Amino acid sequence: MACCSVIRLQIAVAVSLLVIPVPLHAAEKPGKLDPLDWTNWRGPEQDRVSRETGLIDQWDPQSGENLLWKNDALGGISNPIVMHGRLYTIVRHEPGGAKEQEMVICADAATGEKIWENKFNVYLSDVPAERVGWSSCVGDPTTNHVYAMGVNGFFQCLDGATGKTIWSHSLNEEYGLLSTYGGRTNTPVVFDDLVITSAVMTGWGEMALPAHRLIAFNKHTGEPIWLNGTRLRPEDTTYSTPFLTVLDGRAAMVFGSGDGAVWAFEPRTGKPIWNFQVSRRGLNASPIVLNDGTVFAGNAEENLDNQSMGSIVAINGNLHGDITKTGQLWRAEGMVGRTSLLEHNGRLYACDDGGKLLIIDIKTGQPVGKPVKLMGTIVRASPLCADGKIYVCTTSAWHVFAIIDNGVKPLHRLRLDEEDEVTGSPLVSHGRIYLPTGARMYCLGKNDVRPAATAVPLPPQESPAAEDAKPAYVQVTPVEALMKPGEKQEFKVRLFNARGQLLRNTKAEFQLDGPGEIDSEGVFAAASTPAHTATILTAKAGDLTGQARIRVIPPLPWKWDFNDTPLAKNPLGIVEGEPPVTWIGMRYRHKVRELDGEKVMVKVNTIPKGTRSQGWFGPSDLHDYTVQADVRGSRNANKLPDMGLIAQRYTLDLMGASQQVQIRSWVPQIATRFSATVPYTWDETKWYTIKFRAAVNDCKVELRGKVWPRDEQEPKQWTIEAVDEVPNLQGSPGLFGNANEAEFYLDNVSVTPNS
Repeated sequence: MACCSVIRLQIAVAVSLLVIPVPLHAAEKPGKLDPLDWTNWRGPEQDRVSRETGLIDQWDPQSGENLLWKNDALGGISNPIVMHGRLYTIVRHEPGGAKEQEMVICADAATGEKIWENKFNVYLSDVPAERVGWSSCVGDPTTNHVYAMGVNGFFQCLDGATGKTIWSHSLNEEYGLLSTYGGRTNTPVVFDDLVITSAVMTGWGEMALPAHRLIAFNKHTGEPIWLNGTRLRPEDTTYSTPFLTVLDGRAAMVFGSGDGAVWAFEPRTGKPIWNFQVSRRGLNASPIVLNDGTVFAGNAEENLDNQSMGSIVAINGNLHGDITKTGQLWRAEGMVGRTSLLEHNGRLYACDDGGKLLIIDIKTGQPVGKPVKLMGTIVRASPLCADGKIYVCTTSAWHVFAIIDNGVKPLHRLRLDEEDEVTGSPLVSHGRIYLPTGARMYCLGKNDVRPAATAVPLPPQESPAAEDAKPAYVQVTPVEALMKPGEKQEFKVRLFNARGQLLRNTKAEFQLDGPGEIDSEGVFAAASTPAHTATILTAKAGDLTGQARIRVIPPLPWKWDFNDTPLAKNPLGIVEGEPPVTWIGMRYRHKVRELDGEKVMVKVNTIPKGTRSQGWFGPSDLHDYTVQADVRGSRNANKLPDMGLIAQRYTLDLMGASQQVQIRSWVPQIATRFSATVPYTWDETKWYTIKFRAAVNDCKVELRGKVWPRDEQEPKQWTIEAVDEVPNLQGSPGLFGNANEAEFYLDNVSVTPNS
């Protein structure tokens, strides 16, 4: 399969105590740490505060005053970063056209000139194009790697110098990431040798139920190290970025969850430290943490203790367990759900959802002065503090305030052009302010700028690991493995103390719950039988145990008829069984039941927020295959379901309400990006066979679909055909369905290689 590489999808630093001049520089070599770089969207101290001085406080896009450069190609809604003399951001590529994609783009931070771009498709997602680029890049200066999460969960490690993909994961196909119409997409964080990201996921086995889950990968290789989540069945997806800190001598990551709570996890192990329930809905604002362990978090949803909406809460982060009743220091009114908080010199700055700047005393929670009304009514960009000033952007205007004793004093404000809608947050690096808008990126500053910065306080330090050498936790890596029959995989076992600090690698005793064999060195050999199996590996070291999960998927062909599925009464008295354990995203939404004396799988409509969904059967690197299944609908309140198959990141959908068959990949962009639709009338009382073939040919994907009554002979002609010239070259086969109005049934599912 030889195709163009540009469309291949697999494809705390202390400074001097004096103010110091820092020279402008070209791209630096990996490993060099620059205190004026801005390698994550919240800055060097993760708090949206810059220590730089001598910055501008006004500019004019018309006259060019203090405008160093602008570049339309860099415009979008993402928060840019700057590392080693380069700016990185995520944007739409060819918006609204047949070749639209998501793209990581790199430019020279001093000139704005593009250096490279890395384009990738949006697939199997309900995210509208206007929300592409919701996540932000994060840079790792020690490796010069850049990590980026696409809106549909395509997660990449890129070479910061060349833009080439070093490793990638398709998180929807591999872990059941939900990519919804809301478009909320998390930004990864780098800690030690890990890169950590999160989403609401519906996986396999015990992780089939939806939860906001975090997953840590080895930042060099992409190997999954740990996977853990918060409460099951969260109300929302979220885009809260974790704050990396130290709490009571223990490394911690503090984040807002889709379950409405603020959580603290150990970043090396994924073990929860504490949780504090704030709201009934998901938290989107990213928390901030002071060096003394005080946590500040905002929300704009329904509060727990009354019917009011929104609050800002201060939490004692040095506690453990469920601290909802014990950890609150104070709570203040304020709907702060879109932007993150900012703390500087004992004051908290927050932009509420009504377009006002709030200033709060961090000790008391009381307001400092009156709320400041901003020009415009919507604030999405988080505020920035630098050089004794607060920079705030509404979607339509720029503001600069001087910090004074009783609040702030306006210095400059500017209404932006309508196309310059601001969603991403500005940053400071090397004497320049970078302002992203929907139309372009502005670089603001003076031509003769000489960057300077004041001292950065030392961050809180972990207690030395030698102070607690007692093992308290066993970690087995990789935590998830996908293998073929007969393959071997080495698993490593590591010991951590009670503070989540690595002590050492260790030997262990191994037990398997499922097929396969493992030797004393931790080398697992999958059974050679060509079957879809799951195995739980347990490693025992002393009195401690840790686990890893293994799926074994044989090469094609595959076939399932559900006849061997055991059935039993569930708590509601319904006799049913489970779909194959290895399927991703299926068990929460599908059950095996009897229909007319035959075991079939039903897509249920009785679960919350899961009636319209998709799931996958196997590896995400498959291509050139055909998926087939028998389907039968039902009618409820005169409504019909949608029933479909997934092949190579495309969906073939037998649509109930419109009585059509459609091929697509990115739902909101079917009118512009790619789709094909033809009429097809079907009857919910009959079984039909649907067949979907994907084939790569000359850097294009040829897609063919066929539908016919099951009791009739297969027709020679295809019902629908399409060619995608910006193709998905690989992807896991799977199922799509919308049972929101009525359930439907499936049987005789198969996947075969194209002949």
